[in-house]
Amino acid sequence: MDRRFYIAGFFFGLIGIVLGAFATHGLKPLLTPEAVDSFETGAKYQIYHALLFLILGNMKQLGQKVSNWVFYLVMLGVLFFSGSIYLLSTNALTSFDFSVIALITPLGGSLLILAWIILLIHFVKKK
Repeated sequence: MDRRFYIAGFFFGLIGIVLGAFATHGLKPLLTPEAVDSFETGAKYQIYHALLFLILGNMKQLGQKVSNWVFYLVMLGVLFFSGSIYLLSTNALTSFDFSVIALITPLGGSLLILAWIILLIHFVKKK
């Protein structure tokens, strides 16, 4: 059992549920439907990866090196991908123009994809 995976999973899951509910109930009257959909996409991907953390927390066959890489890639990927989506979709509500961080979203997505690729390669090579 890797405690940090559980802590990250529970934290991201909790925050994802709270932010998803906030988008549905609090932001819906303030934002365009497209912006609410975008915000909810960030929450969904955050929750998907919270579940991944919980699954990986119980996998002893990962090994320390793969475990570390995947942990940090998913952690940064969720923060960059979902975090930038949250900021970009609520851009109309603030005086700061978050469009300057728009390139962080695909970077975060790329980090998430890389984590999944590492996991796939690791388990394909495993005998």
